[in-house]
Order: sequence, then C-alpha cells, then structure tokens
Amino acid sequence: MYSKSMIAGWGDMDSNAHMRNSAFLDKASDVRMLFFAEHGFPVSEFARLRLGPVVTKDELEYRREVILLQTLTVTLEIAGMAPDGSRFVIRNDLLREDGKLCARVTSVVGWLDLVARKLVAPPDALLAAVRSADRTSDFVELPSALAG
Repeated sequence: MYSKSMIAGWGDMDSNAHMRNSAFLDKASDVRMLFFAEHGFPVSEFARLRLGPVVTKDELEYRREVILLQTLTVTLEIAGMAPDGSRFVIRNDLLREDGKLCARVTSVVGWLDLVARKLVAPPDALLAAVRSADRTSDFVELPSALAG
C-alpha cells in the first residue's frame, strides 16, 4: 500500500493543542500529489496537460488526537472508480506510530480540464497510474462523471 511518513508540525495545530481539522485534509492532499508525482504526474505534467485533480467531496472521520511533532503514516488507497476513470474515491488513513487510526479522509475526485472547465476522463497513462494504487476491501464501481 502506498504511504508516506509525515510530522504534525507547528502550523498544523489549533488552540486546543492538537492537529486542526483542515490539517488532516492538507496531509491527505500532500500524499495524493506525492503519489501522482511518483507515478509520472508531477505538478508540471498536470500543467502541461492543462488538467488537474478536483475534489468534489471530502469526508473526515476523527478517531484520536494528533499532537505537535507526532509522526504519522498517511496511506492512500482507491475506494471506488468509474470505468473511464473520470471519477474516483481516494481513502487516506492517518495512523500513529503504533498503527492506531487517528483519522480517515475519504475524497471523491474527478479530472478537471483546465481549458474547458469541465470534468473529463484522464489520459491512459494517468488512468493506469490511478489503477496501480491498492484498492480498499470495500471498493465500489462508480458511474462516470461524464454520463448525463
């Protein structure tokens, strides 16, 4: 399974001295973009293609507090996808060093054509990159974002 080790930094904290809610989304986004970069799609390639991932829905479940300088492992799996790849669901688990789940981020993502400003199917190489990610045990097939 794809994962990255990260630190809960000073800028991730809130006034309760634990990781703020939007920092969980930031860590998930960072891992998503690292995955794409390591699979042939750095930000420069998205710019060249005039294409980008766009999140249409985020769901965040909190399980345990994360405190300053705590090390986290952030995983990435695919929880659903349309056959044409125009829509997919990424699940990121944020785990403590002991493997206990701190939070789960589930994001519905599509591919935005930055010229036409509409959702499109990805190029074959990008679709292959997404398909190369591990799937969750509850993976579901989604309808195309292009239908209807």
